[in-house]
Formats: sequence, structure tokens, C-alpha cells
Amino acid sequence: MGDKVLVLGSGGREHVLAWKIAQSQHVGQVLVAPGNAGTEGGKISNTDVPKAFDDLAQWCLDNKIDMVVVGPEAPLADGVADALAAKSVPCFGPSAKAAQIEASKAFSKDFMDRHNIPTARWRQFTDAKSACDFINSADFPALVVKASGLAAGKGVIVAGSKADACSAVKDILEDHQFGAAGDVVVVEELLEGQECSCLAFSDGKTIACMPPAQDHKRLLENDEGPNTGGMGAYCPTPQVDEATFQTIQTDILQRTIDGMNKDGVPYIGVLYAGIMLTKEGPKVLEFNCRFGDPEAQVLLPLLKSDLYATVMECVNGDLQSAMPQYHTDRAAVAIVMASGGYPGSYKKGVEITGIDKWENNEDKIVFHAGTAIKDGKVVTSGGRVLAVTAIASSLSLALAEAKKGVEVVSFPEAVYRRDIGKKAIDYLENKRPGLSYAQCGVDIDAGNRLVQTIKPLAASTARQGCTAELGGFGGMFDVKAAGYSDPILVSGTDGVGTKLKIAQACRKHDTVGQDLVAMCVNDILAHGAEALYFLDYFACGKLDVGVASDVLKGVAEGCKLAGCALLGGETAEMPGMYAAGDYDLAGFAVGAVERGNQMPRVENIRPGDVVVGVASSGVHSNGFSLVRKVVEAAGLTFQCSAPFSSHQSIGEALLTPTKIYSKTLLPVIRSGNVHAFAHITGGGLVENVPRILPESVSVRLDANRWTVPPVFGWVAGQGGVSEAEMAKTFNCGVGAVLVAERGKEEAVLEEVRKAGETAWIIGTCVSSSQGTERVTIDNLSAALKAVQPTLKRTTQDGTTNKKMKLVNGQAHRTKVGVLISGTGTNLQALIDHSVDPKNNSAAEIVMVISNVPGVKGLERAEKAGIPTKVISHKGYKKREEFDRKIHEALVEAGVEMICLAGFMRILSGWFVQQWTGNLLNIHPSLLPSFKGMNAHKLALEAGVRVSGCTVHFVVEEVDAGAIIAQEAVPVKTGDTVDTLQERVKTAEHKCYPRAMELVARRLVGIDSEGKLVRSDTE
Repeated sequence: MGDKVLVLGSGGREHVLAWKIAQSQHVGQVLVAPGNAGTEGGKISNTDVPKAFDDLAQWCLDNKIDMVVVGPEAPLADGVADALAAKSVPCFGPSAKAAQIEASKAFSKDFMDRHNIPTARWRQFTDAKSACDFINSADFPALVVKASGLAAGKGVIVAGSKADACSAVKDILEDHQFGAAGDVVVVEELLEGQECSCLAFSDGKTIACMPPAQDHKRLLENDEGPNTGGMGAYCPTPQVDEATFQTIQTDILQRTIDGMNKDGVPYIGVLYAGIMLTKEGPKVLEFNCRFGDPEAQVLLPLLKSDLYATVMECVNGDLQSAMPQYHTDRAAVAIVMASGGYPGSYKKGVEITGIDKWENNEDKIVFHAGTAIKDGKVVTSGGRVLAVTAIASSLSLALAEAKKGVEVVSFPEAVYRRDIGKKAIDYLENKRPGLSYAQCGVDIDAGNRLVQTIKPLAASTARQGCTAELGGFGGMFDVKAAGYSDPILVSGTDGVGTKLKIAQACRKHDTVGQDLVAMCVNDILAHGAEALYFLDYFACGKLDVGVASDVLKGVAEGCKLAGCALLGGETAEMPGMYAAGDYDLAGFAVGAVERGNQMPRVENIRPGDVVVGVASSGVHSNGFSLVRKVVEAAGLTFQCSAPFSSHQSIGEALLTPTKIYSKTLLPVIRSGNVHAFAHITGGGLVENVPRILPESVSVRLDANRWTVPPVFGWVAGQGGVSEAEMAKTFNCGVGAVLVAERGKEEAVLEEVRKAGETAWIIGTCVSSSQGTERVTIDNLSAALKAVQPTLKRTTQDGTTNKKMKLVNGQAHRTKVGVLISGTGTNLQALIDHSVDPKNNSAAEIVMVISNVPGVKGLERAEKAGIPTKVISHKGYKKREEFDRKIHEALVEAGVEMICLAGFMRILSGWFVQQWTGNLLNIHPSLLPSFKGMNAHKLALEAGVRVSGCTVHFVVEEVDAGAIIAQEAVPVKTGDTVDTLQERVKTAEHKCYPRAMELVARRLVGIDSEGKLVRSDTE
């Protein structure tokens, strides 16, 4: 009893959408309105719906539609998604405002210009004379003429000459060839290169790109004849190399979604970018607000994951929890068969034969478009009639099969092309163009744009000694002009470490540059040096100018705080060295101190001298590998509320930039009252303070004398980090240490505080003997405990996360909740095991929840005296809202562990994270074989002799969690899906209770990396 889905449309695109959605185990029925001859059978049927959108929305409510998937662009542009949303009917497709990306070429081109998305040069016109004047005077070939509005894919004219372009303008504006769609004309530059179609799912924030495809617009072979809606397509497209595809994803598709968000128009659905692969890189020809037709007929057969799951999570705003997966070892070719006379006038009602003869396996499919049923026969009813699609291990084999298909499937006067995919096949047969640096992943133009962005930032850091002008081979600094007569130069270099991973996870890049400067200039301050200039190194796999600019703004801000000039740097774009979105930083600072004033003055430090601590701003830039592991082990994300900081997320709190002490502490250091300064960096207090001490001196510190920030208490308590580990990893609230001459400590303290820093007297110097600790910290453990927040594993809504530590033995009966949607045969097996006194079970089932009322499983639970609840998934706009309701009911019942027993809903990533290590599922195969749907069918097709079932921990990736228990079942000769299913079901009733018992007794669990952990007694 799955979801009911409505697909709007009647073409080949809608047939393949219905076909793929119906394969989901979460879907019970697919209605297609109005549909065609192919959208009847199995779960799929045609229906009539009201044309008025408000009436349609009410029809969906009356007919209990769980999801509407809109195929064509026209209803989207007219606002069908808005009308459905107004009545809380989930709809996969953008709003009318977002659909302007296709509905108005003028809007689209203006949007691309505003958001720096590469496209052809263009102008828009409403009168033919102005347009023709532009065509004749432009300093580029202005030969592409477009009707700005929707014209069913036919409103683009690629002219062969200026005269032809002017003629096209007049046809559209004066003769109204495309009606109102041609009230505005866009004239743009003719781009040269190969075309490809790049589509992506979007939830309004995140994108998931489909493999590039290529369609064929011209009616006849060799790209001759008039433009059509599309005469065929193939996928994948080898002409699009990995580096180019990455550019398309980041600089076009993601930038478009980000731009829509910035403009206040979130884009939810499929974004289609028609791309021209030019010598300068990929450029956008057009955007569409839906699946391409015929691209969908090759893309969706190559999709191996659940389309409906991805559609749902796009609508729910959580695409990352259901990212699509594709067959990377397969290729698909679709050949469109059109009526004779298309794209002009053509006959209808012509009988089509041979479909049933050719569709004899899953790799040969006919997707109907302009077809209908008349007198029990399939007949033509449109221009593009159907697409013969073949899937094979290579493009050449797929094309060969599709060619066979168009010989078998036939109707009188059919028109089709036999060269679909030939460009790709020729390309693969070494007819490749020469490579460019950009095609290899290095974008020199992007690097130049970044330099132009950085120049004013660097200039703002100018100081005496240099002008901080970028662009030369090197940077020069006049030390004499900076006021030094006999300087010693001091240099330091450092990075930011894995704090960068948090910045990248939070997409907040404007503070780590300040960290980079701080780590370098604070180090050279330890030698009494004033920071003079700074150089940065930014390395990435793919240069994102926006991200790099944010980082370097932080570098410039750090230089201003330190009083040094940003004199130069290096940006290294290295494809293959870094994952998409990753980058690394390194910095280099040079300072000066007059000869004779260098620090530390080790020889002057004596027992009895006083240690002054200067406050840190938090963790600074060391120890983040440990911090990140603590966050992960707590079941939290960087977006969760920080347990140690009010009104901040964990990520925001941890990204607080490192303190820069150069300007504030340099006068104190030069006052003569200070013998040494230590920057408390990697190695913490216990390893950095000894670097400034003579061998005969140690220090004794008292943690009760300074304020330890709560973040350190949380890390220590939540992570179980020892006092010694904390002291040698973190600054624990002291970012710098000054050793002051005895009797002058109050003057030093006052001067530091006047400079704006928080400081305390935190200890004294003592005599040291061989073998004694160089740094002793009293009361650190107590100080850390004093600032520990409540060490609960909390979720974003404040509810307790029931993730439990692995312990040996049985402390009490573990309270179990079971989620069901149907008959509950596995539920019965779990109940029988838990109540049988012979088993002395550690599991107690305390709650059964179903999302479907009246199912047999509820009756089973009630008969056993187990409390039940029905929480229908219908009526919730977002999947996470439904999951939170389930979560609340489970927590209220005291549930500590969950078993999924035929629960036919996809759980959100949020829910899975809350119950990680305590959420079990059973799958009808011996994982990792035959994941996902149709496991029995796949096992039989593979010819395996043994199948079975697997109980595993649930993680966000489908059927990928650590395996708890398995039960093997032989596959017998003559087995069908039904007979194998029955034997596996019997095995499930043995395996699931055994796995539940292991977890309930805490004899098995998972570690922070998701790997199985067993106790010694298991």
C-alpha cells in the first residue's frame, strides 16, 4: 500500500517518468493525465483531471494524491506548482517565478549576466528594425534568433547569414509566427562547438547532477533539415570530460540554484542546461525548467536508484539523503520515430506495429509519446510518436540495438534518424579535438578574475615599507622605510589544518584567512618581531572564485589586524589533487626586530618570575581533528545548536577566528618588563611554554586562575578526553603566555588589559630538575568539569538522542519500538521471541507505530498487549516533519532501539542520525549483494545458488549499514520470485529476533565510523 503519484503530461518524457516512478517500492499507483497508449498497465493508468489549477489541487486532495510530478514546461510557467502548494499538495517542479528561467529567454539571459553564468552575448528587442540594426552592426556573429516565450522547443532559429537572421526576426515580431511567445525577441551570438544537455535535481539548495546527455534537434541525419522537439538522444556523452563536467556543475548549475536563492526564488525540481562546449569553456545556450524530451528517455533508464525517493527529498528540502545513483558501465540510445510531415502537418490514427515483438527484455524499451488506443490498436496521435530506447554496455552496441528496434517497430511514413550518438562514437574512435588547459581542469581566466578581486584587498593593507600592489613576479619591502636601522628578519610559516573541513562543511569561508595570518604572525611575535608582510598559498582542485575571494578577504582582514601588508601569494588549481569543494591554505609571514631586542631572553628568566596568561578566543586553529571526531561521535552535525555556546551553531562557534596578538602585545613585549612570549599553538600549554624557558626553569600553572571557555569542557566531557590530552592538544583558554620579571607583573597585566586583551596571572616559574615536568597545571580537570555543559546528545529540536554506548552484558531490558506499514509477519517473529520466557530476552517491545491505519500488524501488536499508534505520513509537507512526529512518539514511549519491519517509508537523514547505532532493518538478500528493490528477482537473474536475508544497522545510504546477522537460503532449480520470497521470509523470522537480541544486550554496536563493534562476550 504505497503512495499515489500523479504525473502531468502526455509525451515520452511523462511515459518514462511514470515507468521509473512505478518501480519504487514506496509507490502503489501512478496516474498519468492525460497520458498516452504506453501509460497503461501494472501500477500505471491514465486519468482525466480538471484543467483549472485550483480545481486540480482540490482533485488531488479528494483523490489522496501524495505527489504531483509535472512533465511539461507550460503548466509550470503558468503556476501549477504554486496552486498545488497553496493547498499543501506536494509537487515536484518549480514555482512560476522560478520557471521563468525557461519561460522567458530575456529573463534567463539577464539572470545569467547578473550571476556571472557563462553564456553567449545577447540583446532583446520588441521591434524588428532595431533587432536587424543590431544583427548587422554587432562585432560578433549575431545569428541566433529566439522567441523569448515558450514555443514548444521550436522557437530558436540558427540563421546561416545576417539576412536570414533578419528574416527570422520579422517572422517572429511582425508575422507573429509563435504568437505571444514572440512578443519579445532575443538575438544572441552564434557559439561554436558541440552541444550537450546537463540536468540536475535540486531541492532549492543542493544539486545532484545527472550524466551529460546529447539530443539531436534537426529532423534529418547529419544535422540537416528543420528544428524539432528532438529526434533522439544518447548518454553518456564522452565529449564532456571530468574537468568540464565539474565546471558545468559548479559554475553553471550550482551557481544558478544559488542565484535563484539569492533572488528569493528557490528552485525545486529538475534544472536543464543546454550547453555549448566552446573553446573558452562551457557556455549556456538555454535553461529548461523540467526534464528534457528525449533526454529523459536515456537518463532515467540509466538511473539505478529510486527516482521517487529523490523526487520526494527534493520536495522535502533534503536531497542529500536520497542522492541519485547511475549505472556507470552502461550506455543508452533513444531514436525518436516521428510522423511523416513532422514538424509540419501530419496524419493521425496510423496503426503502429511491432512494439510487443521488440520489447522482450529490460534493455529494450519503447517510450510512447504521440500515441493512442483506437479499436484496441495502438495508433499515432502526434508528431513525435515514440522513442525506441536500447541500453547496452557501450554506445555503439546501444545504437546498433536501437537501429534494430526502429526496423521492428513501424508505421507508414515514419521518419527517424539512424545516426543518433554517432558524434560520440566518432569521438571515442580517436577523432578527438586537441586538449586545452581549461579542459584539463585549470581555468586561467578564473585565476585572473581572482587576482582582480584580490588587488583592492591587498592594497588596503599597505603600510610603511610597501604599497602592497600585486601583479609582479615578486613583492618588495623597504625595511628601512619601515623604521628599522639594524633589523633582524624573522620568518614563520603555518596553515589552518582541519579547521578548514568545518569551514567547507558550513560553507563559511570568510574567517579562516584570519586564522592563517594569526598562526604565522603570532609565532614570529615570540621573537619580538613586528609583522611586516605576509604571503598566502591557496590550493584547490577546482577554483571557485567566490570561495577563494571570501578566504582572501579574511587574509586581508587578518593582515590589517596584524599591521602587516599582504604582499603576494599563490593560487594553485590542481585537478585530481583535491575533492570538489576542498581547499588547503598555507601562509608565510616576515617580521623584523632591531638587533639586540630579540626574544625570548632565556638567560634572564629566573624561578619566581610570573606567568601572565592572555585569553584565547576559543579553540583557535589546533586540535580540530579531535574536535571533529567528538562532534561526529556525539551524533551531531556542525549545523546543530552548540551545547557550549548559546545562539550559535557548532560550526559557527568553532569557526571563531584565532586571536591576533601582534598589535596589542608588541608594545608590552618591547617595554622591557617581559622576558618571553609564547604562542600556545599545536602542543598546547605543556609543549609550547617550555620552548621559551631555560633548562633550569619550569612553570607551575593553576587553571582556577583563568577562565576556561565552555567549548573545552564540552570536548573533554563529551569525548572522554583526559586532562593530560587536553593540556597537550588545546590552549584551554590561554592563547598566549608572557613571562614577566618578578615585581613587574602588575604593570604588565595592566598594559595588556589596556590594549584590549583579557589576561590573568596564571602561575610562576619554579626550579627544574632533570626528569621533572616542565609544565604542571593544577586544577585543570576541575576547571574543565566546572564549565561542562549538560552532556546529553541533543538534536536540533532539543530532544534527547538515544544513541547509546556499547556496554557488555545486560543491564536492563532494552525498550524497542517497531515501525510497520503492513501485515507485520516480522513483527510477529520479534514479539514471539521477546515474550517467550525460555529466551530470557533483553528486548521489550514497548511501541508499534504504523503509517497506515487498519493493517494486520497493528492487530498483532494489540493482541500481544503492546501499545500502538497510527501516524499517517499524509498531510506533512516535508518528510522530516513526519519523521519528527515519529521520533517524538518513540521518545515519549521510552524507546531505546528501533526495528523496521516492512515500514514502507524512506527515513530522512535527520531521523537516521538521531538513532544511529540503534536503528535496525532487514533486507531480503545476503548483503552487500542485491541492494535496493527487487532483490529476489535480481538474485534469480544473476543465477546465484544461495540467497537469504540480512539484518543491518541503518545508515543514510540504502542497505549500506554494518551487518549484524545473516541467514542463508538455497536457491532451487525452478524457483520463482514468489517461491524464493516465501523461503527467505521464513529465514527472516529466525534472523531478525537473533539480531534484535544481540543489539538489545549491547553485544554488538557500531563505532563512530559506522563499523561493527563486538563485545568480548559475544
